Amino acid sequence: MDIMQTVDLALTLLMALCFGYQVFYLFVPFWRRAPERRAAERAHRFAVLICARNEEGVIGQLIESIRQQDYPGELVEIFVAADNCTDHTAAVARAAGAHVWVRRDASRVGKGWALDFLLRRMEAAGYGPQFDAYLVFDADNLLRPDYLRQINRAFCEGHEVITSYRAAKNFGDSWVSAGCALWFLRGADFLNRARMLLGTGSILSGTGFLVSRAVLRRFGGWPCHLLTEDSEFTARLVLEGIPVAYCREAVFYDEQPVRLSVSWRQRLRWAKGSLQVLRRYGPALLGRFLRTRQFACFDLLMSITPAAVPLAAGLAVRAAAGAAVLLSGGALPPLSLTPVTLVPALAPALALGALLTFTHWQELGGTAGKKLGYLLTFPLFLATFVPISAQALVCRVEWTPIAHTCARSVRELCARTSCQTGQ
Repeated sequence: MDIMQTVDLALTLLMALCFGYQVFYLFVPFWRRAPERRAAERAHRFAVLICARNEEGVIGQLIESIRQQDYPGELVEIFVAADNCTDHTAAVARAAGAHVWVRRDASRVGKGWALDFLLRRMEAAGYGPQFDAYLVFDADNLLRPDYLRQINRAFCEGHEVITSYRAAKNFGDSWVSAGCALWFLRGADFLNRARMLLGTGSILSGTGFLVSRAVLRRFGGWPCHLLTEDSEFTARLVLEGIPVAYCREAVFYDEQPVRLSVSWRQRLRWAKGSLQVLRRYGPALLGRFLRTRQFACFDLLMSITPAAVPLAAGLAVRAAAGAAVLLSGGALPPLSLTPVTLVPALAPALALGALLTFTHWQELGGTAGKKLGYLLTFPLFLATFVPISAQALVCRVEWTPIAHTCARSVRELCARTSCQTGQ
């Protein structure tokens, strides 16, 4: 075996060691079942937190879906941070019955700053001590009618931070929204669900999560202001030994970008934010893993490492090996790039897309033709993560709002997911 073959084999084994366990996660839900949930001991008081920027078209629907929960309405209050809005978001939210504070701060932008602002305003107004926990949503979300009842049951089991099941509002709108929808299904049903079944910590993903008041008091409020405040908060929780639980039965719906340019900008922010979290918390996570063998530390490290980082490292090592071969008078093997050589790369992506599509067939909505067509475009969607994360390595990225316009009803969405409940 020559030096280039040895390097390629070593890199393959290293990648398998670092990321191969996520393939194992895909099989866990098929052979390991969650224990039966016990009945809720009591109904807790929840504050729903919504950070909204120019969301007048969708925020009313979210608030309505919260008001229509099969949960005691007197135990739920809704608080909105109208963050640097130039539309009627604040007026729409007030008319729907939410408590609203308007935030004007062009220098500190992003959801983390808005959450911090909202929580501080609530504490100053005396609302904080009234609630047992906070629920965080984006303005474009919609809640299934039993969401609060289900997450309350999980909260009664002693979990202090809980993430929930994200379903797409608009899978069939384009190949991009379909790709995003399948990607989030993977994160919910085949990563976080597997983590919960195996007893390791889950990972927060932007929206649709619960955090107890006790945890936020421990942190002195909302402590995270990087581009991906969800990953940063997860890192802080892991380092503090606070596991994130996952409640599959608590279902909410989320609008996905339809155009590639919008999705690219969104995922570029995620990749840059992951790099920020990796730089700030990576050494501490690695150190804690080496000291305690806490798998959640390793899992989070691998999850926040953008695709371009191991790819760039692998290319650099391979280039160094190639240079060594040339300097010693050897010859490099020819590069062969044909449809046949691409099959090993495409097959896993297609297999993953097929698994996600066929296990959630009815829930996705749309025609059979669209579902099969978007299954074929899923590898292309996954491939875009590589240039996006490469761009994040060299470009400055700032938080920018994404317009939400999808106005589907909860009734329509629930009709698709009813048979999926309790999988």
